[in-house]
Amino acid sequence: MTKNILVVDDTRANLHLLVEILTTNGYKVRPAANGHMALSAIKAAPPDLILLDIMMPNMSGYQLCEHLKENKDTADIPIIFISALNDTFDKVHAFSIGAVDYVTKPFQVEEMLARVETHLTLQDMNQQLKNEVIHRERINNQLTLEITERKRAETLLREQNQELDAFAHTVAHDLKNPLGFIASYLDYTLDNLDTITDDQKLIFLNEIRIISHKAVSIVDELLLLASVRSDAIALTELDMQTILTDVQKRLAPMVEEYQPQITFPDSWPKAVGYAPWIEEVWTNYFSNGLKYGGRPPHISFGATINDDSNLVRFWIKDNGAGLTSSQQEKLFTEFTRLNQTEVEGTGLGLSIIRRIIKRLGGQVGVESEVGQGSLFYFDLPRSE
Repeated sequence: MTKNILVVDDTRANLHLLVEILTTNGYKVRPAANGHMALSAIKAAPPDLILLDIMMPNMSGYQLCEHLKENKDTADIPIIFISALNDTFDKVHAFSIGAVDYVTKPFQVEEMLARVETHLTLQDMNQQLKNEVIHRERINNQLTLEITERKRAETLLREQNQELDAFAHTVAHDLKNPLGFIASYLDYTLDNLDTITDDQKLIFLNEIRIISHKAVSIVDELLLLASVRSDAIALTELDMQTILTDVQKRLAPMVEEYQPQITFPDSWPKAVGYAPWIEEVWTNYFSNGLKYGGRPPHISFGATINDDSNLVRFWIKDNGAGLTSSQQEKLFTEFTRLNQTEVEGTGLGLSIIRRIIKRLGGQVGVESEVGQGSLFYFDLPRSE
């Protein structure tokens, strides 16, 4: 590639001579008769090297050199001074402001060409070195990103494996109990079919029905957990009153059994979410309120708008025994249950609730004191 050299000299004869010598030796040469013309030429197309006279009117070679070295876009262009000034001070000053070489007039053509070629070669080598450094930095950055991503993936995989171990243990335990009861009732009934009464058979069948529903409930929770992990959903404005009406229909047998006192707000603030998942959240909270509340349960539903965070906090409060600080810390942990009262949960419900609300852009929590009941909440983004 032909190198581009800018020659700056206010003496026409010197300028013409340098242009002719350099052009004859295969360089592309542009002349400039003063500093201002040189700046215009450099701005239009930066040269590969500049041959610069010192003694020029209006803007000296020193001033032009200093100006170019102060600009990051032109600071790396090599500058060779060609001047009749032969004083050591002038040479030292030239090098101090950034020149790469100094040729004294009158000059030997071979010497001047050798210096030009040397500094163009050095410039190419410097550019190659810079490109290599940039390339290595890019490679190092890419390697750093890959290592970070691999470590993140390894950490995630390790956490998932731990989670799957706990998941498998919990599911095996929770399904084993109801299925074991069902098998025991059926074995006993079949072995004593001729001796047990019809009333006893009816009792056994009713127990099998109840336990079967529990097993189905566990499977439903597992399917819900799978959907939370994988489903792509679209957030829409929620009709909370309709959602809670559907929840009450689902839990009608429990409501009939526990006979709770229930309070709802007159209206609900608008929020966005995914209605099927929010129905599951309320179902879990409500069923826990029925099971763990007082006798009879007093259950209040409500919502609070947080103006600072653009979130709506939905909550349900019961009159149960309340929770200790230790129990509250463990409550939403993956696949754990609290040994509170005789009623057992599956160990999945609240951890799934936490996952659901996190996917929807909110968070879950509980506020409770022993003997004062519990308030369970979840936050959702407000509707615009």
